[in-house]
Amino acid sequence: MSLPLEHSKDHGIDRKYDDLRRILCDLDGVIVAFSGGVDSTFLLKAASDTLDKGKVVAVTANSATLKPEELERARKTAKDLGIVHIVLDTHEMDDPEYTNNTPDRCYYCKKIRFCGLDAVKKELGIEHIVDGANMSDAGDYRPGERAAREIGIRSPLREASLYKDEIRALSKSLGLPDWDMPSQACLASRFPYGTALTPERLKQVYEAEKLIGDLGSRQARVRYHGDMARIEIPASDIERLVAYRESIVSHLKKLGFIYITLDLQGFRSGSLNEVLDRR
Repeated sequence: MSLPLEHSKDHGIDRKYDDLRRILCDLDGVIVAFSGGVDSTFLLKAASDTLDKGKVVAVTANSATLKPEELERARKTAKDLGIVHIVLDTHEMDDPEYTNNTPDRCYYCKKIRFCGLDAVKKELGIEHIVDGANMSDAGDYRPGERAAREIGIRSPLREASLYKDEIRALSKSLGLPDWDMPSQACLASRFPYGTALTPERLKQVYEAEKLIGDLGSRQARVRYHGDMARIEIPASDIERLVAYRESIVSHLKKLGFIYITLDLQGFRSGSLNEVLDRR
């Protein structure tokens, strides 16, 4: 069962990886909720190395909140691993409980998506759905996990007590090319709670982030505050990005923003949840 990890010297990590493979072996067949990010890619690789490929299916939920390049990366990764890949068009933007963007937004999104995966599971006759939730996800506000529990989604990475840095180390050892890719989040996470989600606003944020990414920042968030765009990038990128100030301002104004700000605190995952801590 054990798979040698050529670059790993941490036997604790090796043991956790063995535990993960035992968990997957016990599940026998899995549908992987596959975003194409580091965690779900590692989980898909582990499943494909553990189970018969006919018992592993990757399903990616596609909607207006997913960047096109992320969908293409998911397609390519599944193809490279030789795994059947299904793109499931979800329609959470048709649900006002989602687009009203309350603090429970992720619950409504995950419920729609997991119900869609559950239908695929029943159609294919595969017993389990698994996602990439892990031990490092425990600290943030994640209402989507309630939907996962309700629908019976398993989280093998968490069951094997794997943390994000361990997943990256194992992914590197297994030769996965995107092991150091920055964490991703759906475009809806750029909007303060109570700000309605629309396809136009999602596209506005996507185009703004694409420019900043093209300027060399690997991890950028453009937080939407009506007429104002609040840019979060790693603190180490701030000085360099300021050199492009004029082109950034010009581009974002063309997208419809009036005020363009750079958050001096730098990038931090889930920053729009900070308001919840003040309640």
